[in-house]
Amino acid sequence: MGTLSTKQRLAIGRQRMPEQDAVARRGNFGEVNLGLAERVAIVEAERCLSCRNPTCIKGCPVNVNIPRFLEFLRQGRTADAARSLLGDNALPAITGRVCPQETQCECDCVRAVKGESVAIGYLERFVADWAYAHPDAVPVSPAAPNGRRVAVVGSGPAGLTAAGELAHLGYAVTVYEALHRPGGVLVYGIPEFRLPKKIVAQEVDRLRAAGVTIECNVVIGRTYTLADLRERFDAVFIANGAGLPMFMDVPGEHLKGVYTANEYLTRVNLMTAFDPQADTPVLRPRRVTVVGGGNVAMDAARTAKRMGAERVVVVYRRTQVEMPARAEEVHHAEQEGIEFQLLATPVEVLGTPERWVAGLKCIRVELGAPDHSGRRRPVPQPGTEFTVDCDVVVSALGTRANPLLTATCPELKLHAHGHIAVDAAGMTSLPGVFAGGDIVRGAATVILAMGDGKRVAHAIDRHLRPAAADQTTKFSGQPPISAQN
Repeated sequence: MGTLSTKQRLAIGRQRMPEQDAVARRGNFGEVNLGLAERVAIVEAERCLSCRNPTCIKGCPVNVNIPRFLEFLRQGRTADAARSLLGDNALPAITGRVCPQETQCECDCVRAVKGESVAIGYLERFVADWAYAHPDAVPVSPAAPNGRRVAVVGSGPAGLTAAGELAHLGYAVTVYEALHRPGGVLVYGIPEFRLPKKIVAQEVDRLRAAGVTIECNVVIGRTYTLADLRERFDAVFIANGAGLPMFMDVPGEHLKGVYTANEYLTRVNLMTAFDPQADTPVLRPRRVTVVGGGNVAMDAARTAKRMGAERVVVVYRRTQVEMPARAEEVHHAEQEGIEFQLLATPVEVLGTPERWVAGLKCIRVELGAPDHSGRRRPVPQPGTEFTVDCDVVVSALGTRANPLLTATCPELKLHAHGHIAVDAAGMTSLPGVFAGGDIVRGAATVILAMGDGKRVAHAIDRHLRPAAADQTTKFSGQPPISAQN
């Protein structure tokens, strides 16, 4: 394109992501977003104004140097763009697909002040996919070993990111995963149509090529204890997530046909129940109701539609403005025919004489004063009860800390809800034991967990290097600094 003036760049409109047709895609598990063509990606990269003060970097929890990789891309130096991106982000093909850029880097893009931001997420995905299609152009090899060993508990986004950073610094890293496939929530929680599992496998393979060892079917707290790991390794990073589901706590929740989103999505995603030939048992009802308004609720609703449900209804107790789900996911759900019952909350799961789900009784609410989270509290309105007829109810109300590991280590300091307490560097009350991701902050986004993984990996490096021993931070029991991002 040549060198463009700022005025010319401002005249370029944001490029659109090609998608599967909404009617066609709700009958398959193929990826919805199809990716940008190279010429379109370069046009989009030209929209970057190369700001002197790139606020987009500050909005990225893993501090990707966004202007640098975009500059390489628009120069046609895609290999250099890939090297730059991979140097900052251990999982760019994943974050390019599932990161909520609209509330992070793109939100802080200068162009968003008076128009549409640069499509940073789309470009991140393009460059990452290019790198995997051209492995010889962006080779990976283990770093020179420094003689130290680090254990990582959990192979979700926080654990994989920390493992990649530590391997790059020369540490011998072993990741322990409780499930039979690495990836954590990336493989059991996020559906194929949003994040193909081959993408996760590619990212994992790249980490293995960098020297990371991953052992599956290992439950820390059962197979090994935290004490075992402390004896065998110089440091430990706990990133086992917060996978214990929360419940509606209403009558009838015990009926047949009530799933938590965790169970439902695990059966379909990790255990491949979406494949008609799979042996995994899962209900395939005509009518499904999903309770919740986050990304997990959208994933469950859109999955149910693809599993053959004729009608899928999402019940959420606030308005669409307050929905924590990504705007794109809500938009895709609407396109696919998902119905929404907003300003409503469940009061009872109704059942048949045979104890199968027959419907969900709800009540209308109005938003009152803010609650502890700062959001306006839903207030039930007497006399407004109504019923959503359905055969299955999926509860997608979030998750909390699983006590399996922490229960075996009573000396590990916890917060009130079972989350591990850490100091500003991510160190727990046990010297040399660090933690990050959902087990510290509670259920959050993939990119926030990755931010913890990257930050804590470098804190571990400072802790283990003798010359930097005096830089370690005294335990305070406070949440990590990045939790304020």
